Amino acid sequence: MRRDVETTFLRWAFLRALFHRGYVLVSGLYFVVAAHLSAFQLVALGATVAVTLLLSDVPTGVWSDTISRKWPLVTGHLFLGAGMLMTGVVTAFPLILITQVFWGLGWGFSSGADVAWVTDEFDQIDRIDRVLAARARWELVGGATGMVGFGLLGWATGLAAAIVVAGMAMGLLGLGVAIWFREQNFIPTHEPRWTASLSIFHRGLKLARNDDEILLMLAATMIINGACMTAWLFPKQLINLGFPGNTVLWYTALGILSAAFGALSLHIVEAHIDGAGVARRVYALTCFVGVLGLVVLGYAPSALVGSVGVLLVSGITFNITRTVSVIWVNRRTTSDVRTTVHSFLGQAESSGEIVGGVALALFAHVAGIPATLMFSAALIALTGVIVARSGADHGPAAATQAGPTG
Repeated sequence: MRRDVETTFLRWAFLRALFHRGYVLVSGLYFVVAAHLSAFQLVALGATVAVTLLLSDVPTGVWSDTISRKWPLVTGHLFLGAGMLMTGVVTAFPLILITQVFWGLGWGFSSGADVAWVTDEFDQIDRIDRVLAARARWELVGGATGMVGFGLLGWATGLAAAIVVAGMAMGLLGLGVAIWFREQNFIPTHEPRWTASLSIFHRGLKLARNDDEILLMLAATMIINGACMTAWLFPKQLINLGFPGNTVLWYTALGILSAAFGALSLHIVEAHIDGAGVARRVYALTCFVGVLGLVVLGYAPSALVGSVGVLLVSGITFNITRTVSVIWVNRRTTSDVRTTVHSFLGQAESSGEIVGGVALALFAHVAGIPATLMFSAALIALTGVIVARSGADHGPAAATQAGPTG
Protein backbone atom coordinates (compact mmCIF):
# COMPACT_ATOMS: atom_id res chain seq x y z
CA MET A 1 0.00 0.00 0.00
CA ARG A 2 2.77 2.47 0.95
CA ARG A 3 4.71 1.51 -2.15
CA ASP A 4 1.64 2.21 -4.30
CA VAL A 5 1.19 5.64 -2.68
CA GLU A 6 4.85 6.53 -3.20
CA THR A 7 4.87 5.38 -6.83
CA THR A 8 1.64 7.22 -7.65
CA PHE A 9 2.89 10.39 -5.97
CA LEU A 10 6.25 10.40 -7.75
CA ARG A 11 4.73 9.67 -11.18
CA TRP A 12 2.23 12.47 -10.67
CA ALA A 13 5.03 14.87 -9.60
CA PHE A 14 6.97 14.01 -12.75
CA LEU A 15 3.99 14.65 -15.03
CA ARG A 16 2.90 17.87 -13.34
CA ALA A 17 6.44 19.26 -13.61
CA LEU A 18 6.63 18.16 -17.25
CA PHE A 19 3.50 20.11 -18.22
CA HIS A 20 4.35 23.04 -15.94
CA ARG A 21 7.93 23.60 -17.10
CA GLY A 22 6.99 23.01 -20.73
CA TYR A 23 4.31 25.68 -20.43
CA VAL A 24 6.61 28.13 -18.65
CA LEU A 25 9.25 27.80 -21.35
CA VAL A 26 6.86 28.20 -24.29
CA SER A 27 4.67 30.87 -22.68
CA GLY A 28 7.73 32.97 -21.80
CA LEU A 29 8.53 33.16 -25.50
CA TYR A 30 4.84 33.60 -26.43
CA PHE A 31 4.46 36.65 -24.17
CA VAL A 32 7.31 38.37 -26.03
CA VAL A 33 6.94 37.08 -29.61
CA ALA A 34 3.14 36.83 -30.01
CA ALA A 35 1.69 39.11 -27.31
CA HIS A 36 4.50 41.72 -27.57
CA LEU A 37 4.43 42.48 -23.83
CA SER A 38 6.71 45.17 -22.46
CA ALA A 39 9.19 44.64 -19.62
CA PHE A 40 6.74 46.32 -17.23
CA GLN A 41 3.92 44.04 -18.34
CA LEU A 42 6.09 40.93 -17.92
CA VAL A 43 6.93 41.96 -14.36
CA ALA A 44 3.23 42.69 -13.76
CA LEU A 45 2.38 39.10 -14.72
CA GLY A 46 4.78 37.76 -12.12
CA ALA A 47 3.42 40.15 -9.51
CA THR A 48 -0.15 39.08 -10.32
CA VAL A 49 0.68 35.42 -9.73
CA ALA A 50 2.52 36.23 -6.49
CA VAL A 51 -0.33 38.36 -5.10
CA THR A 52 -2.91 35.73 -6.08
CA LEU A 53 -0.90 33.09 -4.24
CA LEU A 54 -0.46 35.33 -1.22
CA LEU A 55 -4.22 35.86 -0.92
CA SER A 56 -5.34 32.31 -1.71
CA ASP A 57 -2.76 30.10 0.03
CA VAL A 58 -4.22 30.14 3.54
CA PRO A 59 -7.96 29.89 2.67
CA THR A 60 -7.30 26.96 0.33
CA GLY A 61 -5.00 25.36 2.90
CA VAL A 62 -7.65 25.58 5.61
CA TRP A 63 -10.20 24.09 3.20
CA SER A 64 -7.84 21.18 2.56
CA ASP A 65 -7.52 20.49 6.30
CA THR A 66 -11.27 20.81 6.78
CA ILE A 67 -12.75 18.81 3.90
CA SER A 68 -10.19 16.89 1.85
CA ARG A 69 -6.58 16.81 0.66
CA LYS A 70 -7.38 15.15 -2.66
CA TRP A 71 -10.12 17.42 -4.01
CA PRO A 72 -8.25 20.72 -3.59
CA LEU A 73 -5.51 19.10 -5.66
CA VAL A 74 -8.03 18.20 -8.36
CA THR A 75 -9.44 21.74 -8.28
CA GLY A 76 -5.93 23.18 -8.48
CA HIS A 77 -5.15 21.19 -11.61
CA LEU A 78 -8.36 22.37 -13.27
CA PHE A 79 -7.52 26.01 -12.52
CA LEU A 80 -3.97 25.50 -13.79
CA GLY A 81 -5.21 23.79 -16.95
CA ALA A 82 -7.79 26.50 -17.61
CA GLY A 83 -5.26 29.31 -17.14
CA MET A 84 -2.70 27.60 -19.35
CA LEU A 85 -5.18 26.82 -22.12
CA MET A 86 -6.62 30.35 -22.10
CA THR A 87 -3.10 31.79 -22.39
CA GLY A 88 -2.68 30.13 -25.77
CA VAL A 89 -5.77 31.77 -27.28
CA VAL A 90 -5.41 35.40 -26.10
CA THR A 91 -2.82 38.10 -26.72
CA ALA A 92 -4.40 41.18 -25.11
CA PHE A 93 -2.61 42.08 -21.87
CA PRO A 94 -5.77 42.37 -19.67
CA LEU A 95 -6.89 38.89 -20.76
CA ILE A 96 -3.43 37.46 -20.15
CA LEU A 97 -3.57 38.93 -16.64
CA ILE A 98 -6.78 36.95 -16.04
CA THR A 99 -5.07 33.74 -17.17
CA GLN A 100 -2.35 34.35 -14.59
CA VAL A 101 -4.95 34.78 -11.84
CA PHE A 102 -6.25 31.31 -12.77
CA TRP A 103 -2.66 30.06 -12.78
CA GLY A 104 -2.04 31.50 -9.30
CA LEU A 105 -5.29 30.05 -7.94
CA GLY A 106 -4.27 26.66 -9.28
CA TRP A 107 -1.05 26.72 -7.31
CA GLY A 108 -2.88 28.12 -4.29
CA PHE A 109 -5.24 25.14 -4.19
CA SER A 110 -2.37 22.68 -4.72
CA SER A 111 0.12 24.22 -2.29
CA GLY A 112 0.56 22.00 0.74
CA ALA A 113 -2.31 19.69 -0.15
CA ASP A 114 0.06 17.40 -2.05
CA VAL A 115 2.48 17.12 0.88
CA ALA A 116 -0.38 16.61 3.34
CA TRP A 117 -1.96 13.91 1.17
CA VAL A 118 1.21 11.84 0.74
CA THR A 119 2.20 12.25 4.41
CA ASP A 120 -1.18 10.94 5.58
CA GLU A 121 -1.55 8.16 3.02
CA PHE A 122 2.07 6.99 3.12
CA ASP A 123 1.70 6.84 6.93
CA GLN A 124 5.37 6.14 7.65
CA ILE A 125 6.78 9.25 9.26
CA ASP A 126 10.36 7.95 9.43
CA ARG A 127 10.54 7.66 5.60
CA ILE A 128 8.39 10.54 4.40
CA ASP A 129 11.41 12.89 4.25
CA ARG A 130 12.99 10.69 1.58
CA VAL A 131 9.75 10.56 -0.39
CA LEU A 132 9.55 14.37 -0.42
CA ALA A 133 13.19 14.65 -1.49
CA ALA A 134 12.52 12.11 -4.26
CA ARG A 135 9.48 14.16 -5.31
CA ALA A 136 11.68 17.23 -5.80
CA ARG A 137 14.18 15.17 -7.79
CA TRP A 138 11.49 13.75 -10.09
CA GLU A 139 10.05 17.24 -10.55
CA LEU A 140 13.40 18.37 -11.90
CA VAL A 141 13.59 15.39 -14.25
CA GLY A 142 10.03 16.05 -15.39
CA GLY A 143 10.77 19.74 -15.81
CA ALA A 144 13.79 19.06 -18.02
CA THR A 145 11.74 16.59 -20.07
CA GLY A 146 8.98 19.18 -20.44
CA MET A 147 11.36 21.88 -21.63
CA VAL A 148 12.72 19.58 -24.32
CA GLY A 149 9.35 18.13 -25.36
CA PHE A 150 7.33 21.33 -25.41
CA GLY A 151 10.23 23.29 -26.87
CA LEU A 152 10.20 20.92 -29.83
CA LEU A 153 6.39 21.00 -29.97
CA GLY A 154 6.39 24.78 -29.99
CA TRP A 155 8.96 24.80 -32.79
CA ALA A 156 6.96 22.27 -34.84
CA THR A 157 3.39 23.45 -34.29
CA GLY A 158 3.69 27.02 -33.01
CA LEU A 159 3.88 28.48 -29.51
CA ALA A 160 0.11 28.91 -29.08
CA ALA A 161 -0.62 25.29 -29.99
CA ALA A 162 2.01 24.01 -27.55
CA ILE A 163 0.53 26.13 -24.76
CA VAL A 164 -2.98 24.80 -25.43
CA VAL A 165 -1.70 21.20 -25.40
CA ALA A 166 0.05 21.83 -22.06
CA GLY A 167 -3.17 23.26 -20.59
CA MET A 168 -5.29 20.34 -21.77
CA ALA A 169 -2.73 17.87 -20.41
CA MET A 170 -2.68 19.59 -17.00
CA GLY A 171 -6.48 19.47 -16.81
CA LEU A 172 -6.48 15.77 -17.71
CA LEU A 173 -3.85 15.16 -15.04
CA GLY A 174 -6.29 16.66 -12.53
CA LEU A 175 -8.87 14.07 -13.57
CA GLY A 176 -6.14 11.47 -13.10
CA VAL A 177 -5.62 12.69 -9.52
CA ALA A 178 -9.35 12.20 -8.91
CA ILE A 179 -8.99 8.58 -10.02
CA TRP A 180 -5.53 7.57 -8.78
CA PHE A 181 -5.23 9.38 -5.44
CA ARG A 182 -7.00 7.32 -2.79
CA GLU A 183 -7.87 9.16 0.40
CA GLN A 184 -8.22 6.60 3.18
CA ASN A 185 -6.46 8.15 6.19
CA PHE A 186 -8.02 11.61 6.18
CA ILE A 187 -11.18 12.08 8.23
CA PRO A 188 -13.12 15.25 7.38
CA THR A 189 -14.45 17.31 10.27
CA HIS A 190 -18.02 16.79 11.48
CA GLU A 191 -18.32 20.34 12.83
CA PRO A 192 -20.02 23.08 10.83
CA ARG A 193 -17.49 23.93 8.13
CA TRP A 194 -17.13 27.62 8.95
CA THR A 195 -16.55 26.87 12.64
CA ALA A 196 -14.15 24.04 11.82
CA SER A 197 -12.23 26.20 9.35
CA LEU A 198 -11.71 28.98 11.90
CA SER A 199 -10.62 26.44 14.50
CA ILE A 200 -8.12 24.85 12.11
CA PHE A 201 -6.75 28.24 11.10
CA HIS A 202 -6.20 29.27 14.73
CA ARG A 203 -4.59 25.91 15.65
CA GLY A 204 -2.29 26.10 12.62
CA LEU A 205 -1.34 29.69 13.41
CA LYS A 206 -0.68 28.82 17.05
CA LEU A 207 1.54 25.89 16.07
CA ALA A 208 3.53 28.01 13.62
CA ARG A 209 3.95 30.88 16.08
CA ASN A 210 5.00 28.66 18.99
CA ASP A 211 7.44 26.43 17.10
CA ASP A 212 10.85 28.10 16.76
CA GLU A 213 11.90 25.76 13.95
CA ILE A 214 8.85 26.54 11.83
CA LEU A 215 9.38 30.25 12.43
CA LEU A 216 13.02 29.82 11.41
CA MET A 217 12.00 28.21 8.12
CA LEU A 218 9.33 30.84 7.43
CA ALA A 219 11.87 33.63 7.92
CA ALA A 220 14.58 31.83 5.93
CA THR A 221 12.15 31.07 3.11
CA MET A 222 11.05 34.69 2.87
CA ILE A 223 14.65 35.92 2.62
CA ILE A 224 15.78 33.20 0.21
CA ASN A 225 12.79 33.69 -2.10
CA GLY A 226 13.37 37.42 -2.10
CA ALA A 227 17.00 36.85 -3.04
CA CYS A 228 15.94 34.30 -5.68
CA MET A 229 14.23 37.06 -7.67
CA THR A 230 17.71 38.00 -8.84
CA ALA A 231 17.38 35.02 -11.20
CA TRP A 232 15.46 37.36 -13.53
CA LEU A 233 18.82 39.10 -14.08
CA PHE A 234 20.75 35.95 -15.01
CA PRO A 235 19.99 36.03 -18.78
CA LYS A 236 20.89 39.73 -18.99
CA GLN A 237 24.17 39.18 -17.14
CA LEU A 238 25.11 36.22 -19.34
CA ILE A 239 24.37 38.25 -22.48
CA ASN A 240 26.55 41.06 -21.10
CA LEU A 241 29.33 38.49 -20.63
CA GLY A 242 29.06 37.39 -24.27
CA PHE A 243 26.47 34.60 -24.32
CA PRO A 244 26.35 32.83 -27.73
CA GLY A 245 24.21 34.23 -30.52
CA ASN A 246 21.31 31.75 -30.27
CA THR A 247 20.38 32.86 -26.76
CA VAL A 248 17.12 30.88 -26.53
CA LEU A 249 18.80 27.59 -27.46
CA TRP A 250 21.73 28.03 -25.13
CA TYR A 251 19.69 29.30 -22.20
CA THR A 252 17.28 26.37 -22.60
CA ALA A 253 20.27 24.02 -22.53
CA LEU A 254 21.53 25.76 -19.40
CA GLY A 255 18.11 25.32 -17.77
CA ILE A 256 18.15 21.59 -18.55
CA LEU A 257 21.70 21.28 -17.20
CA SER A 258 20.62 23.12 -14.02
CA ALA A 259 17.82 20.61 -13.57
CA ALA A 260 20.32 17.77 -13.95
CA PHE A 261 22.60 19.34 -11.30
CA GLY A 262 19.62 19.75 -8.99
CA ALA A 263 18.44 16.17 -9.49
CA LEU A 264 21.90 14.80 -8.74
CA SER A 265 22.22 16.97 -5.63
CA LEU A 266 18.77 15.94 -4.40
CA HIS A 267 19.64 12.27 -4.94
CA ILE A 268 22.52 12.74 -2.49
CA VAL A 269 20.35 14.66 -0.03
CA GLU A 270 17.60 12.03 -0.27
CA ALA A 271 19.92 9.33 1.06
CA HIS A 272 20.80 11.24 4.25
CA ILE A 273 18.00 13.76 4.96
CA ASP A 274 16.36 11.78 7.78
CA GLY A 275 19.38 12.06 10.10
CA ALA A 276 19.36 14.43 13.07
CA GLY A 277 20.73 17.84 12.15
CA VAL A 278 21.13 16.95 8.47
CA ALA A 279 18.42 19.33 7.26
CA ARG A 280 20.04 22.27 9.07
CA ARG A 281 23.53 21.49 7.76
CA VAL A 282 22.31 20.88 4.20
CA TYR A 283 20.26 24.10 4.18
CA ALA A 284 23.17 26.20 5.46
CA LEU A 285 25.71 24.57 3.13
CA THR A 286 23.58 25.10 0.04
CA CYS A 287 23.14 28.75 1.02
CA PHE A 288 26.91 29.17 0.91
CA VAL A 289 27.04 27.33 -2.44
CA GLY A 290 24.55 29.90 -3.72
CA VAL A 291 26.72 32.76 -2.44
CA LEU A 292 29.68 31.30 -4.34
CA GLY A 293 27.56 30.97 -7.48
CA LEU A 294 26.40 34.60 -7.35
CA VAL A 295 29.95 35.85 -6.80
CA VAL A 296 31.15 33.80 -9.77
CA LEU A 297 28.31 35.11 -11.97
CA GLY A 298 28.80 38.69 -10.84
CA TYR A 299 32.54 38.81 -11.57
CA ALA A 300 32.90 36.17 -14.29
CA PRO A 301 35.32 37.00 -17.12
CA SER A 302 33.19 35.13 -19.66
CA ALA A 303 29.70 33.72 -20.22
CA LEU A 304 31.06 30.17 -19.80
CA VAL A 305 32.34 30.92 -16.29
CA GLY A 306 29.15 32.84 -15.52
CA SER A 307 27.12 29.79 -16.51
CA VAL A 308 28.92 27.80 -13.81
CA GLY A 309 27.65 30.34 -11.29
CA VAL A 310 24.10 29.94 -12.62
CA LEU A 311 24.36 26.15 -12.24
CA LEU A 312 25.40 26.52 -8.59
CA VAL A 313 22.59 28.94 -7.75
CA SER A 314 19.68 27.73 -9.89
CA GLY A 315 20.65 24.07 -9.99
CA ILE A 316 21.63 23.49 -6.38
CA THR A 317 20.77 26.31 -3.97
CA PHE A 318 17.28 27.27 -5.11
CA ASN A 319 16.15 23.65 -5.48
CA ILE A 320 17.60 22.22 -2.27
CA THR A 321 16.63 25.06 0.07
CA ARG A 322 13.03 24.84 -1.19
CA THR A 323 12.93 21.06 -0.70
CA VAL A 324 14.54 21.10 2.74
CA SER A 325 12.20 23.83 3.98
CA VAL A 326 9.17 21.73 3.00
CA ILE A 327 10.63 18.63 4.70
CA TRP A 328 11.60 20.55 7.83
CA VAL A 329 8.21 22.21 8.26
CA ASN A 330 6.44 18.93 7.53
CA ARG A 331 8.35 17.28 10.40
CA ARG A 332 7.06 19.86 12.85
CA THR A 333 3.42 19.87 11.73
CA THR A 334 0.52 17.81 13.04
CA SER A 335 -1.88 16.08 10.68
CA ASP A 336 -4.93 18.16 11.59
CA VAL A 337 -3.34 21.44 10.40
CA ARG A 338 -0.69 20.16 7.98
CA THR A 339 -1.88 21.94 4.83
CA THR A 340 -2.63 25.15 6.74
CA VAL A 341 0.92 25.34 8.10
CA HIS A 342 2.36 24.55 4.69
CA SER A 343 0.23 27.40 3.32
CA PHE A 344 2.07 29.74 5.70
CA LEU A 345 5.27 28.53 4.05
CA GLY A 346 3.72 29.32 0.68
CA GLN A 347 2.83 32.80 1.89
CA ALA A 348 6.42 33.31 3.05
CA GLU A 349 7.57 32.38 -0.47
CA SER A 350 5.13 34.78 -2.14
CA SER A 351 5.87 37.62 0.29
CA GLY A 352 9.59 37.20 -0.28
CA GLU A 353 9.12 37.25 -4.05
CA ILE A 354 6.99 40.39 -3.96
CA VAL A 355 9.23 42.37 -1.59
CA GLY A 356 12.44 40.98 -3.05
CA GLY A 357 11.33 41.59 -6.62
CA VAL A 358 10.59 45.26 -5.95
CA ALA A 359 13.74 45.81 -3.85
CA LEU A 360 16.10 44.08 -6.29
CA ALA A 361 14.54 45.84 -9.29
CA LEU A 362 15.16 49.22 -7.66
CA PHE A 363 18.65 48.20 -6.55
CA ALA A 364 19.53 47.00 -10.07
CA HIS A 365 18.28 50.28 -11.56
CA VAL A 366 20.51 52.30 -9.24
CA ALA A 367 23.60 50.10 -8.80
CA GLY A 368 23.68 47.75 -11.80
CA ILE A 369 23.53 43.97 -12.17
CA PRO A 370 26.85 42.89 -10.54
CA ALA A 371 26.13 44.92 -7.40
CA THR A 372 22.60 43.51 -7.25
CA LEU A 373 23.96 39.97 -7.48
CA MET A 374 26.28 40.75 -4.55
CA PHE A 375 23.41 42.18 -2.55
CA SER A 376 21.43 38.98 -3.17
CA ALA A 377 24.50 36.94 -2.19
CA ALA A 378 24.69 38.85 1.10
CA LEU A 379 21.04 38.03 1.86
CA ILE A 380 21.60 34.33 1.16
CA ALA A 381 24.80 34.33 3.25
CA LEU A 382 22.91 35.92 6.15
CA THR A 383 20.24 33.23 5.89
CA GLY A 384 22.87 30.48 5.88
CA VAL A 385 24.54 31.90 8.99
CA ILE A 386 21.23 32.22 10.85
CA VAL A 387 20.24 28.62 10.06
CA ALA A 388 23.71 27.22 10.82
CA ARG A 389 23.87 28.96 14.22
CA SER A 390 20.28 28.11 15.19
CA GLY A 391 21.10 24.69 16.64
CA ALA A 392 17.68 23.56 15.43
CA ASP A 393 16.61 20.32 13.71
CA HIS A 394 16.61 17.18 15.78
CA GLY A 395 15.51 14.95 12.94
CA PRO A 396 12.19 13.33 11.98
CA ALA A 397 11.23 12.52 15.56
CA ALA A 398 9.76 16.03 15.87
CA ALA A 399 7.10 15.10 13.33
CA THR A 400 5.68 12.28 15.41
CA GLN A 401 3.61 14.74 17.36
CA ALA A 402 0.02 13.83 16.55
CA GLY A 403 -3.15 15.79 16.21
CA PRO A 404 -6.72 14.96 15.45
CA THR A 405 -7.58 14.58 11.80
CA GLY A 406 -11.17 15.54 12.07
